[in-house]
Amino acid sequence: MAGLRAAVELASAGRVLVLAKREITDSNTQWAQGGIAAALSDEDEISLHLQDTLRAGDGLCNPQAARVLVEEAPERIEELIQWGTEFDRQGTKLTFGREGAHSRNRILHAHGDSTGREILRALYAKAKTLKNISVREFEFSTDLQVEDGRVWGIDLIDEQGERRQLAAPAVLLATGGMGQLYRNTTNPGVATGDGVAMAFRAGAEVSDMEFIQFHPTALYLKNAPRFLLSEALRGEGAYLRNLELARFMPNYHPQAELAPRDVVARAIVHELETSGVADPAVYLDLTHLDPEKIKTRFPRIYATCLEYKIDITTDLIPVRPAAHYAMGGVRTDLDGRATLAGLYAAGEAAATGVHGANRLASNSLLEGLVFGARAGRTMRAELRDTVKKSVRSATVYPAGPVNDVLSEEVVREIQDLMWKDVGIIRTGVGLKRAILRLDEIASRVSHPQTRHAHEAQNLHLAGFLVARSALKREESRGAHYRTDFPDHEDARFRKHSILQSSSIRFA
Repeated sequence: MAGLRAAVELASAGRVLVLAKREITDSNTQWAQGGIAAALSDEDEISLHLQDTLRAGDGLCNPQAARVLVEEAPERIEELIQWGTEFDRQGTKLTFGREGAHSRNRILHAHGDSTGREILRALYAKAKTLKNISVREFEFSTDLQVEDGRVWGIDLIDEQGERRQLAAPAVLLATGGMGQLYRNTTNPGVATGDGVAMAFRAGAEVSDMEFIQFHPTALYLKNAPRFLLSEALRGEGAYLRNLELARFMPNYHPQAELAPRDVVARAIVHELETSGVADPAVYLDLTHLDPEKIKTRFPRIYATCLEYKIDITTDLIPVRPAAHYAMGGVRTDLDGRATLAGLYAAGEAAATGVHGANRLASNSLLEGLVFGARAGRTMRAELRDTVKKSVRSATVYPAGPVNDVLSEEVVREIQDLMWKDVGIIRTGVGLKRAILRLDEIASRVSHPQTRHAHEAQNLHLAGFLVARSALKREESRGAHYRTDFPDHEDARFRKHSILQSSSIRFA
């Protein structure tokens, strides 16, 4: 979403190339079941959306970034509607739902639980009407070309497996998240932290890497993917029950099931740990809700669960938390500029500080639109002042080997390590153990030859950045929770972690 929105903004400046390592639809955007937040209803105000965003961010949001997000939301939504996005309505009026930590009904949905897919469809259709935009699928970007302190292009592996170099006066990273760092994740297979790893290797700063949001409710069945069960289910009134079928969230937070995600995820982990069962789960209960409304409101979730013999209107749904969203990423300003000239980032790959330590539900799609548009505008304006550089012909290198068994083994090892020691609940001992093990793995990912080997290298680097940042932050805040430092430490850590090369600082 962020990349396409930037491309639409850039199209008037000249040729724009959009690269996707698989299909353009294979992204977190496509799978976003939740909605998109905006203060558009009569009962809402932009100031309330800002207040909720700052509260969820647990003291670490960049207030300027959050204000930009909520103030530009209505314009971006109206734009989507003009481009053909079909949001859910009652008659001619837009309908608004509520999700965790929101004080008002302000969440727009499309086709029930397929909001991301519908917005992506409309954005892609808009991009295809602009002749300057070209889209290439199955083109895997591996590294940034840097010369004299400026990014001038990228290295990539094309659809035939050949290595190429492409020159460009500006590059935007909109590569999404890094959920594949963890054994259990709601993210698709493409979410391997590629953009963050590329930027860090090139010398750009990354920020807030310790803040990984774990979605509280992913379907938990053997031999089934960790399918996301949207927070909107709890917004509609679903309950969480433990193995004794008792509601437990009122014991943890006044907002019960609608508490911030980090609170709900940790509450579930506590219930799992105290259950005394070998392979426990908790349950999401919708059985007290109107079945026809649930089927209509959540058609995708209903159909998917039915494939696994679970009727969500009559059965309890076994759930566990899963890695969902990265608050951190490539450090940018409010216009998408990274700390390396010629480099920009937007969406989940970027760290503007808008989400602070914990993203407010349904602000992620909005972030992609708002900051994608801002980055595109900035790139367009700054390209006018960029000194032309002679563009080399694309260099082609032979394809590498195709055996990726070793890469897959390394990825599984990283995922298990991150889940165990750099997951929902952390300790200094576990974080140090993870960093040591990642150091030992480094030689196995140092010379990638294939796409998957590059993904393994990127996951390794992203995991290292997350673990290092988590070890340095000796407090608990938002999605980062350490049992050895369970409280806030505002004097030292109400700041953003910033990594560049071998250094880490808080500012």
